[in-house]
Amino acid sequence: MSTYIFRFFIFWYICGVFLVTFDWLPPWLEWANSVFLIAAGIVAGLYFIHMYGKRTGILYSLFIIAASIYVEHLGVAYNFLFGTYDYTQDFGIKIADTPVTIGFAWLLIIGCSHEIARVISSGLPSFTRFLTFLLTGALCAVTIDLILDPVSYKVKEYWIWQEPGLYYDIPFSNFTGWFVTAAFFHLVFLIWNPDNLVNEGTWPKRMALVFGLMVFLFICMAFTGGLYLAITLVALLTAGWYALYFWRKKHVQAVS
Repeated sequence: MSTYIFRFFIFWYICGVFLVTFDWLPPWLEWANSVFLIAAGIVAGLYFIHMYGKRTGILYSLFIIAASIYVEHLGVAYNFLFGTYDYTQDFGIKIADTPVTIGFAWLLIIGCSHEIARVISSGLPSFTRFLTFLLTGALCAVTIDLILDPVSYKVKEYWIWQEPGLYYDIPFSNFTGWFVTAAFFHLVFLIWNPDNLVNEGTWPKRMALVFGLMVFLFICMAFTGGLYLAITLVALLTAGWYALYFWRKKHVQAVS
């Protein structure tokens, strides 16, 4: 079943690359955005389940969804952490003025950044591994946001910022907010410290792939919107993360 869900996500992703990038999505198909975000979040949840067991994977995934919805609600209602912004698009069912699908989006982001951070930090001394995992996970999430937010604001207008910023008119508080929120989720995982059931295999590879796929999707949309600074910056950062990921992976395998 997990493999079929992943294949469905890939199929939906390929459709989305063309429909969303070239603005071919008809009004009657707007619900497809919500389906994509939910499917992406479920893929990340399945990754956690396969990596750490059914109970841990489900509980951690539900925690990320619930906590991120609450944090986003505080952001919309009280300008907490991220800055002043409002959603302009219908992303489906809302809880306290915050789309539930945003929780699934955060689950996807934490799943991707978790896998990159897990491998980069593996094999290091205890405290160094702890710090490397925390910082890498948070910075990987910010890397995604450096392309996600400019596209969502300037190209698609999924949400609107009410205060200025140097980077595509996005306030700097948004990126610090992303760093703090992602670091919090990764810190919770480190404190939880569940047993790792799988180090290699299908799902780590899938999650590492999804990280690049999500960046590529937003780069495509950024290109149609002329956001060349964001494209260059995020492409370089993503290439750097992948270089570190595969280098550490090869090193750990060599010494094990």
